[in-house]
Amino acid sequence: MSAVVNHDEAEKTRVERAAELSGEQGANWADAYRPGSFGCHELLDRASHLADSIEHLLLSHPGCVARAEWYALAEQAASALRELYQRVGSEHLNGDNGDVS
Repeated sequence: MSAVVNHDEAEKTRVERAAELSGEQGANWADAYRPGSFGCHELLDRASHLADSIEHLLLSHPGCVARAEWYALAEQAASALRELYQRVGSEHLNGDNGDVS
C-alpha cells in the first residue's frame, strides 16, 4: 500500500459526496460550511483535534516509534492535518466566503 494520494480518485470521491449531501440536505448545503460559519469552525476544530490525537496517541506509541516508516507516515498525517487547519483557519478567520468548488 502506498501513501501517495491519487488526486483524480480523491476528486471523484469528493464530487460523489457533494452530490450525496445535495440529495440529503438540499442544493445549498455548502452555505452552512462556508468560511465564517459555525460549520467551518467545526471543521477547524476537528482538524486540530485529529492532529493533536495523532501527535499524542500515535507518535508517542512505542510501536510507532520502533518503526521509522510507520513513524514517518504518522508524522505526514499530523503534518497534513496541521496544514489543513492553517488553510481553513486562514479563510475562516478572514471571512473569505468564496465559492465552494
